[in-house]
Amino acid sequence: MSSEHAENAGPEHTAPEGAAPEGIGGEAAATDGSPDAARVVKDDGTQAERPEESGSPEPALPAGDAAYAVDPADVDDPATAGAAGVWDVVVVGAGPAGASAAYAAAVAGRRVLLLEKSELPRYKTCGGGIIGPSRDSLPPGFELPLQDRVHAVTFSMDGRFARTRRSRKMLFGLINRPEFDAQLVEHAQKAGAELRTGATVTRVEQHGPSVPDRRTVAVVLADGETLLARAVVGADGSASRIGAHVGVKMGQVDLGLEAEIPVPASVAEDWKGRVLIDWGPMPGSYGWVFPKGDTLTVGVISARGEGAATKRYMEDFVARLGLSGFEPTISSGHLTRCRTDDSPLSRGRVLVCGDAAGLLEPWTREGISYALRSGRLAGEWAVRVAEANDAVDARRQALNYAFAIKAGLGVEMAVGRRMLAVFERRPGLLHATITGLRPAWNAFADITRGSATLGGMVRSNGMARRALEILDKRMDTSSGVGPVGRGVGRRDRADSETSDRSETPGTLETPETLETAEAPEAAEVPAEHGAAPATSATSASSDVSAIEGEGAKAPGKAADPEAPEAV
Repeated sequence: MSSEHAENAGPEHTAPEGAAPEGIGGEAAATDGSPDAARVVKDDGTQAERPEESGSPEPALPAGDAAYAVDPADVDDPATAGAAGVWDVVVVGAGPAGASAAYAAAVAGRRVLLLEKSELPRYKTCGGGIIGPSRDSLPPGFELPLQDRVHAVTFSMDGRFARTRRSRKMLFGLINRPEFDAQLVEHAQKAGAELRTGATVTRVEQHGPSVPDRRTVAVVLADGETLLARAVVGADGSASRIGAHVGVKMGQVDLGLEAEIPVPASVAEDWKGRVLIDWGPMPGSYGWVFPKGDTLTVGVISARGEGAATKRYMEDFVARLGLSGFEPTISSGHLTRCRTDDSPLSRGRVLVCGDAAGLLEPWTREGISYALRSGRLAGEWAVRVAEANDAVDARRQALNYAFAIKAGLGVEMAVGRRMLAVFERRPGLLHATITGLRPAWNAFADITRGSATLGGMVRSNGMARRALEILDKRMDTSSGVGPVGRGVGRRDRADSETSDRSETPGTLETPETLETAEAPEAAEVPAEHGAAPATSATSASSDVSAIEGEGAKAPGKAADPEAPEAV
């Protein structure tokens, strides 16, 4: 519902990765993501350091990185020129991804420079939802500047069939990006990173007259200044110049519109602690209302290419909410982009993370948690890249970063793509499931709190896996679905089902929920986009019945509120 947006906008460039990568010699790599996890897991379950003997084969290049294989002739002498004036790590972009990368590299004791083209704080188009994975990825001692704590969610279908689900425990928090981003940068500075604002990066160079040796990357600024670094992290948003250098390819592109609307105290009180999620009129679209004190953040998102329809949806949405009479302080729009499955995450000594790498949740387009998690990993592995004495070692460390991303966030993106495929074609089924089935609501609550992940549920919970398989069959996702070809194929389904099943699943908390039906008939199933209401209701009801029936096959699971259930 939120995304880290373009920090250093430049030329545009734009899936889930899934199976946990194999280490050297085909042994499974440890997947906690940190540099210290660069070990192999033997058949007996024990871990050992990766073998570095000359006879050990190098790990295979991911498809997108194949173009950057190292010629042995390019391996430079470890004895390089002095490091005077050379930064260990330069991070481009001071959003959540960049600040996290700078913090991770700085706490490792490296000389880190964080570049941001704007003055801080600055506004970013973003819902500002902080879910559990985001909270868990913050630096130690970070105090969230929460504007509200969410305990209830109202779901609706284009303004109809509204139903509110409540939880005694907080589901997630809401922040304003200017304060949140500035506070992240302050933590990076306290760790030792140096910040420079008003610095626009035009390009990076790894060869040529600006580069003194093959251990160095040149970062060229708009004013002509050239900075030198042993490693560069690109976190400059979805229209990233660093991403263009790496060769990032974006597949799913969506348009988000948002308004910050000040409201009277009486209106603010009505929304306090509750958000609205409205499944929209275009396939894959939805709207949201996030309360933040005396201001409501109201937005919609849909596939790019539906600009006029998206604008109409935004206008109708605001009018239905009774907010047309209030003047927004800010109205903005932004494109969110999701990477293709063969898109690279590095080139030479340059890594990308967050929106610059196309890392975000495909279904909800949530990006803050992906930015924080990928930024931390990028900063940790950039330290290793900076320490590398030759091109082969630098390449190895960059591949380790890619493996860590694909084994974690990539798996979650694979499941998210499958959920988007269902949502684009059957929003009514999704609405009926999440509002009518307690296990589905429990799953939603646990994911937002951070006690479980969607990918982990599908891997570890038989009911959840079977439910998604039923939806896959009805959607025929093997051939791809969605109005703009954004559906998943066999590879995505295999990635999300088979990757790292030995991982310990997240423990689901005991659900403490209350229900409040706001429609006369809460069980009524809304019509799908472009489908006859009667047929849609019958089909959606049969889908829900099939899922419920699958739960009945697992004795005790559907009835036990403490069992790890999900749909």
